[in-house]
Amino acid sequence: MKADRNMLYDNGRVFDGRQVFPAGHAVLVDAGRVQAVGPQDSFAGYEGPRFDLGGDTLLPGLIDCHVHLTMSGDGKTVTGQGNGHAALTLQALENAQASLRGGITALRDCGGVDHVEFAVRDACNAGRFLGPFIRVSGKVICMTGGTKWKIARVADGPQEVVKAVREQLLAGCDCIKLMATGAVLHAGTDIEDAQYTEEELAAGVAEARRFRKPTAAHAIGTQGILNAARAGVTSVEHGMFMTDETVRLMLERQIYLVPTLAAVEQVLLNPQAVPAASLAKAQRVAARHRESVGMYHRAGGRIVMGADTGTLCNPHGNNAQELRYMVACGMSEHSALVGATSLAADLLNLPDRGVLAPGYWADMLIVRGDPFNDIDQVADRRNHRLVIKGGQVVAGPEFGLT
Repeated sequence: MKADRNMLYDNGRVFDGRQVFPAGHAVLVDAGRVQAVGPQDSFAGYEGPRFDLGGDTLLPGLIDCHVHLTMSGDGKTVTGQGNGHAALTLQALENAQASLRGGITALRDCGGVDHVEFAVRDACNAGRFLGPFIRVSGKVICMTGGTKWKIARVADGPQEVVKAVREQLLAGCDCIKLMATGAVLHAGTDIEDAQYTEEELAAGVAEARRFRKPTAAHAIGTQGILNAARAGVTSVEHGMFMTDETVRLMLERQIYLVPTLAAVEQVLLNPQAVPAASLAKAQRVAARHRESVGMYHRAGGRIVMGADTGTLCNPHGNNAQELRYMVACGMSEHSALVGATSLAADLLNLPDRGVLAPGYWADMLIVRGDPFNDIDQVADRRNHRLVIKGGQVVAGPEFGLT
């Protein structure tokens, strides 16, 4: 199946990223984009090739809003002398392609190393290499001694934060990542500590906004979430210690929550592979993390899929398992899948992705069964039949592509 071939997908369930269509709908793709979605009888005169869904489900390709392409889930990052950056660039490309094979047709890198991931973004987005559509934040911005300081742009005080934002803009970033608190997997930081002040965060947000760039705040502890919300960030990443006040502020400002539940859940499933200090923090936050996601969902907050893919015990390719954890927090299967498609596209400013509608890119995923009754039909990649990027099959056991 090439991108320039037309194809009618019929005889199955269709979810367009917002709604599930009644039985008997079909999707027509041509030249890599969706041409039409409608009742099967509206295509009665169509004589081109067809793909029989066989009662299974067609949905938009998934969007992971929080990955780290320079990390592979083993706790190691290739840096240093010699071939360090060259090897790291290849590793980032391999990770992007692994995510694509796992059903992720678009993603956002939320912090890399020396901007090597920018080359991977540019190559994949231009079609020079197969991969998902990629957004990047560049170097995370943190305080002296703050989370990820070894690979971050360290900045203290509002003026220095503004300069750090400008440096990421000069490098060609798509968004700005600010580290508001300590982290579970970063040694020597306390998750409750608010590392940046509200004033520092506000300076970074304002500078990014001047140049029409969204902002993401790594925020785990309550005070850090409050500082980020008051500063007006676009999204809060993690949000583990939410309170009624943080929920209210985030709702007022329509701030997205990117929960990254898999980062903690996968650590708990693999305790033997985790340093004792990080394991202790993960055990301490897990229940509160789930509770916070449930709070924001019940309040009507905007929650999108982001798995923190690449972190320890959380390799690329299994990104979709985040959906299972989202549903376990009380989200419906439908709300979780909206958060992994159309709503995620809104956050990443992807106006022609994340939805199956005329004119949109034909980035699609076909899964067995009904994911609206069992989220594992999407969350477990073993249930994926085909991954399609721009109308072309890029992964799927039926085509020998896994």
